[in-house]
Amino acid sequence: MTDTDAALPEFTEHRIRSGSGEIYARDFGGSGPAFLLLHGFPDNMHIYDDLIPHLVAAGRRTVAMDFQGFGAAGKPDGAHYSFPQQVADVEAVVAALALDRVIPVAHDAGGPAAINFALRHPDRTASVVLMNVFYGEALGLLVPELIELFSHPPLAPLARHFLSSPQQFAWLLEFQRGLMLRDAAPAGKGRYETLLGPLIDRNFRQQPSAAMAFAQMTAQFKHEIAANTARLADLRRCAVPFVLIWGANDPYLHVSAAEFLRAQMRDGTLHALEAGHWPQIDAAADVARIMLAAGNPA
Repeated sequence: MTDTDAALPEFTEHRIRSGSGEIYARDFGGSGPAFLLLHGFPDNMHIYDDLIPHLVAAGRRTVAMDFQGFGAAGKPDGAHYSFPQQVADVEAVVAALALDRVIPVAHDAGGPAAINFALRHPDRTASVVLMNVFYGEALGLLVPELIELFSHPPLAPLARHFLSSPQQFAWLLEFQRGLMLRDAAPAGKGRYETLLGPLIDRNFRQQPSAAMAFAQMTAQFKHEIAANTARLADLRRCAVPFVLIWGANDPYLHVSAAEFLRAQMRDGTLHALEAGHWPQIDAAADVARIMLAAGNPA
């Protein structure tokens, strides 16, 4: 357990099989439909460390998970990672922990897993919370340079070169974080330095690292966008409530992207906060207040 873990409420650890791999999950006890926290890339469950204490203090059951290939989850040699595999990871956690109804909470690249789980299992989904996610083609969607590089097939040799050199990949991450934080408030920049930067660095420096999962997932980015664009008709028919909590100062996923996504939903509400790409860090108390108000069991 790290010093950061010591500041979290008490939790139970689980290692859950999914396909040929293993998910890592932490179950923070409580009642009501469980908030199931889904990270994006290139980070892991620790992006929710500032949010979890607020949810648990309100008595709500909260489960945080690392998708296969990231954080403390399994990273076997030769593993294949994909967006459909992440939906299966969510299904495996729900089954293993006997979660009757859940509220998937997604950030960034976790968005497709949360939305597609809800489309597949509306009876098991009390609601969905989305924070600065992508899904299908959307007005206002700008792709970070790091993701553009790894998702563009003609540049695959260059992407592999960066991954093969820890020093050069670290330079690339530093370049991207500088752009992500360009308009961030001082407090947000400080929390990035103390929480986000180190957890992303550990994701790639630890062995085995998250590099393979990151490379495979980003390579499928544009295909996933196209596949989900084809599902927008299903999303428009879905009766599950969606709550969009958006950092309005995100330099890539603008609020216009959130407005476009909300317009595809039968039951969608949008809350724009003075925060950057990680509202659960920049405005944890506000995010928790909105989640708890929207996620109270009937």
